[in-house]
Amino acid sequence: MAVYVDELFCTEAMQSKRWRYSAACHMWADTLEELHAMAGKLGLKMSWFQNHERLPHYDLTINKRALALRLGAVKMSLRDHYRKARPSNAKEARSEEARSEHQ
Repeated sequence: MAVYVDELFCTEAMQSKRWRYSAACHMWADTLEELHAMAGKLGLKMSWFQNHERLPHYDLTINKRALALRLGAVKMSLRDHYRKARPSNAKEARSEEARSEHQ
């Protein structure tokens, strides 16, 4: 089980009263329990949690990302995360499932 952070991205176009930082990244985990535990270690508020269906996460600033990495978070791109999360060959998996139903 692990906690992950992706690469920093520029947020200048997204700046608002709620997010005033020029760069950010996402932090997510294999389980919500691990995610919230790491968020607590980083001093993040639970109200900052973004419970998106595809990627429940917290947004991190540059400094919080660096701290998360020091505390054991693993660097992973979102592309790699989504690739890891879905079957490598969905069509093959469906075919195998159909074959097993007919036996």
